[in-house]
Amino acid sequence: MDMRRLRGHRRTMLALALGASSAVALTWGVAFAQEDPTPFAVTSALPSWRAPGGSLVIRGTAAPAETVTLFIGTSRRATTAGNDGAFRFRFRAPWAPGRYSIALEVARDPIVRIELGRFRVRGLRLYAVGDVNLGDRPGTAIAMYGVRYPWLSVAAVLRAADISIANLECSVSTRGSPVLGKQYTFRGGPSSLRAMAHYAGIDVVTLANNHTLDYGRLAFADTLSYAHEYGMKTIGGGRNLDVARRPALFRLGGLRVALFGYSDVRPLGFDAGPTWSGTAPAFPSYISSDVRRARNRGADVVVVYFHWGVERTFSPGSRQRSLAAVAFDAGATVVLGAHPHVLQPIEQPRRRHLVAWSLGNFVFGASSAGTERTGILRMRLGHPGILGYALRRARIGGVFGIQPILL
Repeated sequence: MDMRRLRGHRRTMLALALGASSAVALTWGVAFAQEDPTPFAVTSALPSWRAPGGSLVIRGTAAPAETVTLFIGTSRRATTAGNDGAFRFRFRAPWAPGRYSIALEVARDPIVRIELGRFRVRGLRLYAVGDVNLGDRPGTAIAMYGVRYPWLSVAAVLRAADISIANLECSVSTRGSPVLGKQYTFRGGPSSLRAMAHYAGIDVVTLANNHTLDYGRLAFADTLSYAHEYGMKTIGGGRNLDVARRPALFRLGGLRVALFGYSDVRPLGFDAGPTWSGTAPAFPSYISSDVRRARNRGADVVVVYFHWGVERTFSPGSRQRSLAAVAFDAGATVVLGAHPHVLQPIEQPRRRHLVAWSLGNFVFGASSAGTERTGILRMRLGHPGILGYALRRARIGGVFGIQPILL
């Protein structure tokens, strides 16, 4: 009799234990329903930010064929888990900047909810500057005051960008000889380029100009090699024409960004070819096909940096306008320009698009009227295109008149 009571007591305790274990157990990212032991979990991390309209993916597991609801701020959407229990939400971030909470729910008894936290929606920060020469007068100043000297006033602003781009108007090497018959030839040292990347925070340099081959193709190869070694992406120049025409690609804030460089100022022998290095010429057929290809491959934002125009002219010419139209018609979002050595207007020819006809000098000897006026073009981008922009003005001064100083 005592043995039967003991067995009954054990059965009662087991039932109580099973009842307790079926209660909801909820931790961050993992939950178990009262009557369904299938875990409800999120397996992807929530990013800290996204650009407006930027892509966002949330993955997780639930019960097979179970409906999962996603809450973003005050909006919601639902999906159904697959036969293996896996689910995925792929969506675009809200258009309005701000901070948004994200949560997921499954309709169990009781409802199980996972709070993922909050993420920020803000514009992707693209900053652009004009001509940078690490040789000639800037090279002399660097030799006297160090490789950081040209960037002392502007580095903190440039480093705040998600992507920063400049026109590198020189070769970077210790090899080569000046091109015969060329009036101006520029060559800087590798340590100066390293500071440009690591201290000033420049992410991309366009090599599509009339000075990157000033010391021949060996020095040009060194320029490419050093830039890549220091973590920079290069556009507008390469070991052959195909490479010179390739874009620099970034995935930031849920956006795919492609940047191209082309030169319309083309000294004899500077153009890249099928089997030789050089710069990408600004042929309309190249521009159109390259930009369209980038768009077709999923680029949300396309930036084209041209070397064009007439030196020391303060307004764009018909050739600049024609090339910009080619780029925009093919799908470009932003068009940048250099070569005139002075600032030219910044305009929005189309909604959510921007053209800076000339960004002028930046780290460069400024010796004639207007060439000392410069700045950092700060753009905010989202999936729709340009969200806002401003020119942070500066003036070139300092020793030898080569240092951009913020106003």
